Amino acid sequence: SKREIKMRKLDSTKVRPLKSEQLLHIEDHDFALRPGFGGSPIPVGIDVQVESIDSISEVDMDFTMTLYLRHYWKDERLSFRSNKNKSMTFDGRLIKKIWVPDVFFVHSKRSFIHDTTVENVMLRVYPDGNVLFSLRITVSAMCFMDFSRFPLDTQNCSLELESYAYNEDDLMLYWKHGNKSLSTDEHISLSQFFIEEFSASSGLAFYSSTGWYNRLFINFALRRHIFFFVLQSYFPAMLMVMLSWVSFWIDRRAVPARVSLGITTVLTMSTIMTGVSASMPQVSYIKAVDVYLWISFLFVFLSVIEYAAVNYLTTIEERKQLKKKGKASGMYSIDAVQAMAFDGCFHDTDVDMDLTTFSDRCEENETRARSASVSNLDTTHIKRKRSLKGNVGRIILQNNHVIDTYSRIIFPSVYIVFNFFYWGLYL
Repeated sequence: SKREIKMRKLDSTKVRPLKSEQLLHIEDHDFALRPGFGGSPIPVGIDVQVESIDSISEVDMDFTMTLYLRHYWKDERLSFRSNKNKSMTFDGRLIKKIWVPDVFFVHSKRSFIHDTTVENVMLRVYPDGNVLFSLRITVSAMCFMDFSRFPLDTQNCSLELESYAYNEDDLMLYWKHGNKSLSTDEHISLSQFFIEEFSASSGLAFYSSTGWYNRLFINFALRRHIFFFVLQSYFPAMLMVMLSWVSFWIDRRAVPARVSLGITTVLTMSTIMTGVSASMPQVSYIKAVDVYLWISFLFVFLSVIEYAAVNYLTTIEERKQLKKKGKASGMYSIDAVQAMAFDGCFHDTDVDMDLTTFSDRCEENETRARSASVSNLDTTHIKRKRSLKGNVGRIILQNNHVIDTYSRIIFPSVYIVFNFFYWGLYL
């Protein structure tokens, strides 16, 4: 009646549908139900273009990826007449009024749709009811990494897509163009990884309470760049091990020099190991870098133990020699190097060292120093300097312990064999 028509015009609470909604007959259908409800499952095609891999985190064991996610399906309720057979494109405002697939990312931690300058959502509807729904998304998802070969490892990660509400009886999720459904930007690169391959695959996921679901996989393999870790971990460890071998060429009686060198290399190796562990997750298994650093630390530690053995055996040997000389001649005969170990001063072999006791020898030297003239002192100093230059190499070679001699050969040889075995096993 005319009265009812007039009341409808005066009702301001009702919003008139837009022309696009009138063309698509949105008000005439219930879009809470999927297309073809009660019949066969609706096929939804997917294709993905990976824009970038933003980061890979070993500590959190996840990755962050930005991609274009596109859905393809047919909803006859959205078909419309078009003389030129052209599609209509809409932004995100129409999405809330029609049915769209509820695809989500399995094992995702964080994800969002980009909204600068507007929400990055596109809907394209064709006259026959075919629909293209595109999103630009950044997602952070878990990657189950194995660090047993770190840093010589290759990690295989995957981003998984699945419908949240519709199982395989209502929705069939598939790759739109097969293996060609996954494309990547040519300029994708990472600082620590080399992207070996991208591949698409599909499968099924079962949930005990809701049934079977179609699941799509975006697989990619990441091979780690080794050069950074060679410079930061392996090369410094090699240098510390080689530096510890310098101790084998230092006089066995130079206790401060050999002990300080050994302690310095041990502490430096501990610092290198701590720095590597701080940037890694606390896994319960041994990594490849742990094997190398611990073996290197063992070599450095053994070089310190080697000098402890040399010093101990040298002390016992000298005591035995002093006892034998004391019994044979009734006095102690101390050579120049032994005297240097006692009083810290170098003594020429030309100077008489055979005294009844070491204290008597020191008193006699003091008496001579007081009674000698300035010219005699100068002559003695010149003589000692010449003797020192000519005999220091001979003294060092003659006073090396047999353990030092063998260590100069055994330690480098074993370490070289270990390096060949290590790099051959993990590379």
